[in-house]
Amino acid sequence: MNRERWNQFIIKNNGSFLQSWSWGQYQEAIGHKIWRIQADDFNVLLIKHDLPFAKNYLYCPRPVFKNLPDNFLNQVRQIAKQEKSIFFKIELDRDLNKDSFPGGLLSSSKHIQPLKTIILDLHKSEEELLSRMHQKTRYNIRLAQKKGVSVEQNQSDIGSFLELLSKTTEHDKFYSHPKDHYLKMVDVLGKANMLKIFLAKRDNKIIAGSINLFWNKTAIYSHGASDYNYRNLMAPYLLQWEAIKQAKVDGFQYYDFFGIDERKWPGVTRFKNGFNGQEISYPGAFDLIFQPVWYKAYNLIRKIL
Repeated sequence: MNRERWNQFIIKNNGSFLQSWSWGQYQEAIGHKIWRIQADDFNVLLIKHDLPFAKNYLYCPRPVFKNLPDNFLNQVRQIAKQEKSIFFKIELDRDLNKDSFPGGLLSSSKHIQPLKTIILDLHKSEEELLSRMHQKTRYNIRLAQKKGVSVEQNQSDIGSFLELLSKTTEHDKFYSHPKDHYLKMVDVLGKANMLKIFLAKRDNKIIAGSINLFWNKTAIYSHGASDYNYRNLMAPYLLQWEAIKQAKVDGFQYYDFFGIDERKWPGVTRFKNGFNGQEISYPGAFDLIFQPVWYKAYNLIRKIL
């Protein structure tokens, strides 16, 4: 199996970075067992997620095939038997035809990737992108500039980003991954030229940052953080605008804000909507159950917690 040939297949079929060779390496780096399943008409990354009580489930994020081939599911069943997995979860890309699913796959309310996102078309000029933004977003970009905020790329300063992230999660009370996950992401995806860190500064103090991924034709806003004490400077707006402009310069055609949810993240969703991209919806997640009793227990515990 070859990294270059794998990635060529995923790119040719307009597949997500979640199916890239390097994403599999990153999953291994943070302790997940993976399988790269190949056939004449598909390449699919499969990831094992461990659960309490020595249990686990298998996960496939946004594969590139349009129908679920029987030979793929047969291999999944073999791996599940070997690993004693409770179930298999697959999250669909936009082009996958869920009506063609074989029996046994059930729609799941538990999804790992966002169900909706906002995507900007970077074929438009900077002037047109700005003119299409909500008036308040344009105002905040210009305000940050007037207040002396600047944005730079720094591929090695993950420490500053993590410091900001700690402040953000403490103030906004939301979940973040363990620090080691971000360190491994920067290490693995940085080496593959798939990752950039953007930092916003004012008077040499870092006040906002983002981790952006770059795959095929799309730049992806993966993680963001900001210092609440400097919220009046509107640095996140300028940070995004500079990242968007850099993506255009680098030849990318789309900018994916990667996740909106008005109920779970109302503030973040309003912020991303202000850039006035196209809202995209994904079909959601489906589960193939191997151990019904444990699957029921898993869903019950998840509801309680």
